[in-house]
Amino acid sequence: MSTLKGKVVVITGASSGIGEATARLLAEKGALVVIGARRLDRLEKLASAIQATGGSVVYQQLDVTELEQMKTIVTLAQSHFGRVDVIINNAGVMPLSPLEALKINEWNRMIDVNIRGVLHGIAAGLPIMKEQGFGQFVNVASIGAYEVSPTASIYCATKFAVRAITEGLRQEVGSHIRATLVSPGVTESELADSITDDGARQLMKEYRRVALPASAIARSIAYAIEQPDGVDVNELVIRPSSQLA
Repeated sequence: MSTLKGKVVVITGASSGIGEATARLLAEKGALVVIGARRLDRLEKLASAIQATGGSVVYQQLDVTELEQMKTIVTLAQSHFGRVDVIINNAGVMPLSPLEALKINEWNRMIDVNIRGVLHGIAAGLPIMKEQGFGQFVNVASIGAYEVSPTASIYCATKFAVRAITEGLRQEVGSHIRATLVSPGVTESELADSITDDGARQLMKEYRRVALPASAIARSIAYAIEQPDGVDVNELVIRPSSQLA
């Protein structure tokens, strides 16, 4: 029997890509999933699909840049299922561009979603997990948390920040709350759809010619959650085998 069975898992950015794949897989393994994203129609469709296969799911429209909305979805998980075992801070955006393009609104959007969104997830879940005496945060970063490439400096900066936040969290509360950083390489998703800079869009099109399915990252997340008490998988980097850099 999967050790995921009965675990209550909150997933942000669950309307597509890694978040959707993770919700499907964890529900299939018996987890009680609570899904959030901005696109309510996508959440409703995903919830129906999970329920149709016998899974347990509740959902709520969610903008992770709004702390009160993040608190509400975590409270929903606690009130509906009785506790919160895992929060997967997955929501992210990636509108790449050269710094000289001065797309400041896009810079701020990445900072708000990719950094502030993770912090809001921690702020909403940490008091509950401390009171419970257990819990786990899974923060989804990127290989951009380890290296910087042209047009991706702000995006990478946000993912470096997620890496630092996750490690700090582990050191502060790791005796009873697990903290896991998951850093995908090139993965099939809608992230690149937000790129408005023509040059960056073309570079990303070439870069993403070989990509992992989102289900590969979902399996890695499931692996980290499934570990027995006392085992904390701190960092996972998942790349296509052909992605050498």
